[in-house]
Amino acid sequence: MIAALVARLAQMLLVMFGISIVAFLIFFATPGADPSARIAGRNASQETLRQVRHDFGLDRPLPVQYALMMKRLFISRDLTSFVNRGQKVIPTVMRAIPITLSLVGGAAVLWVLGGLVVGVVAGATRGSAIDRTLMILSLIGISMPVFWLGEVANLLTQSRWHDTWVFSWVPALGYVPLTVDPWGWFKALVIPWFTLATLYVGLYGRVLRANLIETMQEDFVRTARAKGIGEARVLLNHGLRTSLVAFVTMFGLDFGALVGGGALLTEVVFGLQGVGKLTYDALQTLDLPMILANVIYASFFVVMANFVVDILHVVIDPRARDA
Repeated sequence: MIAALVARLAQMLLVMFGISIVAFLIFFATPGADPSARIAGRNASQETLRQVRHDFGLDRPLPVQYALMMKRLFISRDLTSFVNRGQKVIPTVMRAIPITLSLVGGAAVLWVLGGLVVGVVAGATRGSAIDRTLMILSLIGISMPVFWLGEVANLLTQSRWHDTWVFSWVPALGYVPLTVDPWGWFKALVIPWFTLATLYVGLYGRVLRANLIETMQEDFVRTARAKGIGEARVLLNHGLRTSLVAFVTMFGLDFGALVGGGALLTEVVFGLQGVGKLTYDALQTLDLPMILANVIYASFFVVMANFVVDILHVVIDPRARDA
């Protein structure tokens, strides 16, 4: 088991190394892309361009440029933005990470609990009116774009009904740090949490229901029933545990992608300056160091999420321990 974990960690490091190389080559070595021209500005003289290339190490071989970039990114941590002169990349990304983690973490709690309830109840009442109602509501949740739902939520909570007792507690758009004001942090994020979680509750509920129905027809479930085990215990201890494998896999991939910047639309709609918004702004201005840092950051969370999912598979499904 320990050897497998060590091997998996080694694979993660290799993947991260490969991603950093690919990201660097895409943004700094693409034919026609000249970062020095963006740094020096329009109509810069050739002498100015040469000076900029020398100052930023862009006139050196690509392997040396890559090594210098990674050194400034991870060791000295003094890599600065090409657009906002003097703005250090790492501190800027570090300030955005808690915002994204707060948004995605709270939404994840809601969609996991909601998906479990919807999936288990719908699977246990297969074919009934409850099952059909839950599946219809899930489909509606999946069909609503997060930016549209967020704008509707803002219209109701920030404008139309903000002066009523229902939403008078909702603060202005933005983020309040947890360490500064925990209650203000909760109030600022509760509407974004429900907005982001709505899609995933319906999606996870439908997937869990399908897996649960399939699992409940397996031989080991029939054997458990033949032994006289109650239906509720069979459903929860045998059916649900096996059905959670796909659920956990989806959660790991979705959580990693959202923390890595996939929650961009939610951050934009609710005025949250998270990683997704930071990446979007960097792409708008082609701020290459900021883009590179965000790409590596996002890839880290996706790779780490896959690693955690592999571990959870072994915990949830005993059959994976022999694989």
